[in-house]
Amino acid sequence: MGERPFLRLVEGGPAAPAVDPGRVPDVWAFQAGCVQAFADTWVVRGFAATTITSYTSLLQRVLDHFDRPVWRIEPAHVDAMLHDLLFAGRTAGTRRGYLDMLRAFHTFVRLRYAARIRTLYQVPVHDPLDRFNRLRHVWDDTPRPLPPSAERLTAFFAFARARLAAVSDYPAAARDYALLRTLYHSAPRLSEALHLDRYDVHPELGPAGKLHVRFGKAAGASGPRPRWAPMLDGLDQVLAWYQSDVRPLLPDTTALFCDAHGRPLKPETARDRLARLLQGEGRPESDRFTPHDLRRAGATHHYEQGMDLLIVQQLLGHRHIASTMAYVRPSLTFVEDAWRGATSTTVTGLTG
Repeated sequence: MGERPFLRLVEGGPAAPAVDPGRVPDVWAFQAGCVQAFADTWVVRGFAATTITSYTSLLQRVLDHFDRPVWRIEPAHVDAMLHDLLFAGRTAGTRRGYLDMLRAFHTFVRLRYAARIRTLYQVPVHDPLDRFNRLRHVWDDTPRPLPPSAERLTAFFAFARARLAAVSDYPAAARDYALLRTLYHSAPRLSEALHLDRYDVHPELGPAGKLHVRFGKAAGASGPRPRWAPMLDGLDQVLAWYQSDVRPLLPDTTALFCDAHGRPLKPETARDRLARLLQGEGRPESDRFTPHDLRRAGATHHYEQGMDLLIVQQLLGHRHIASTMAYVRPSLTFVEDAWRGATSTTVTGLTG
């Protein structure tokens, strides 16, 4: 048997056994191994491949903010990352996502590798998140803008519809129009809408038909949570036109909103095409919006029209009502409009 390493007593407790400097792995190679092991935990926990890809990409973006391995990160370095994200225009939700991922990965490294890191690199692993940069302190520092108004979207959709007669790529432009109307009226997430197949449109269900959102956003490792989304405000007619007149001009595949090769449209492609459409509309920057803003607008406008908040929650596929309350942002005159409506109803009832 080999000789047992000699332990030296130092301030704070026993020191780690001496390590041959020639055998100490490069810190970045060691961190890369930690990243791979962390990703492996998502596999064994049953996360979907797309979720793992998304999480891995986010983790890489988080780590790219630091010039040191994760076990050398201090609270000041986290503050600097948040500062950079804020001045880059990242939303509070994005910054929370970065902090969540940093905390999860750092906790994994600390629980599984702290002893080895101390042995190899002679440093303890401390938590870089303190009470000044934890999640609750990045929520309310930037006001969330209101979603586009109903009047703004009426004008936008009129523009998008009118330009169909003159565009060179009619099938793609008409597909974009139908997709954007779907995001607004039935309020699915962009990823959910792009997972729709042609047979997920059910005009025979309910007063105006329903969409079968089979790939509803999962919670944790629960897997997709399907739901039925009604086709409101004339969306049934839009999709009937799209299915009969436009979709046959695209490749004959099952995807409802497909690209030129018949594959489901990619989210980044949909975002880019909307941005170019808004640029062509010629409105000021403040009037522009994203696909996600259409979902928020749909939820808000349905609520302003009298839809119960619990029904809006079901429409959006939220697990918690608090998520729905964060989505719904009524107009600045919503309270006054509701008061006038209630007062008018009361007066009408009194006067017979």
